[in-house]
Amino acid sequence: MDPTDRRQAVATFRQRLFELMEREGLSRSGLSVRVGMDRSTITQLLSQENQRLPRAETVIAIASAFGVSTDWLLAVSQDGGGQRTELVGLAGAPLEIEARAASPLDERLMRWHREASGYKIRYVPTTLPDLLKTEAVIRYECPDLNTAAPETSLEQSAFRLDYSRHPDTEMEVCCARETLAAFAGGEGIWADLPAHDRRTQIERMIELVDELYPTFRWFLYDGLRHYSAPVTLFGAQRAALYVGDLYFVVNTTEHIRALTAHFDGLVKAATVQSTEMGEHLRALYRRLE
Repeated sequence: MDPTDRRQAVATFRQRLFELMEREGLSRSGLSVRVGMDRSTITQLLSQENQRLPRAETVIAIASAFGVSTDWLLAVSQDGGGQRTELVGLAGAPLEIEARAASPLDERLMRWHREASGYKIRYVPTTLPDLLKTEAVIRYECPDLNTAAPETSLEQSAFRLDYSRHPDTEMEVCCARETLAAFAGGEGIWADLPAHDRRTQIERMIELVDELYPTFRWFLYDGLRHYSAPVTLFGAQRAALYVGDLYFVVNTTEHIRALTAHFDGLVKAATVQSTEMGEHLRALYRRLE
């Protein structure tokens, strides 16, 4: 993109983000909560000094939160500012929108896993890696699912674990170090999860991390410096971004490469390597004793 065009696109995106804030009566803090991003990220997006286009997942998250189109946010079209329209990719290729995704543990993910057999799976979980979760944690995290009962989620978690044990599979997981620390400490969404269940969960993760390595590799990045929406990359076939009640499914080579580069950047920046995960988990467990 020509530098002049890029500056104009950035300026237009910033202007339309301000329009959304004004329309909804949101401060920067309110916008941060609304779209699920750190305030530092919001500050950067709104800064007059910023000359970089936002990442694809950032645009998608904002569009989803406000019910507008990515085309409108990026000034590809003049429509879409007041209603939900078809969300399209940054290069104009349509995204598939899979609705009724009440949980990231979904039968569609099982099918996509099967179709990606033989490819590396890259995965940023919503909370903890699903295939490592105990029954108690699954039931705690999804007590009121409308489209998938906890029993179904348990079956899907077991499927993922069996899938990871297959000799032809390879999976990399990367999530924020702070997420795991919050779980161990019973903070945030896990404030009401009993310490016994948290200890049992960490014991299970230690066991499985040791068992599944090296075909299953788990990395932790610094959540203060990096951010990622929940996403699963099924080799070179597709990527599924999870936004709570929707999947945005990407099938184009260009976009899958961009999301793969994003994931690889998280791994490169990891502060806890996969070879260190066992000891890291043991250290968290000792604090709970």
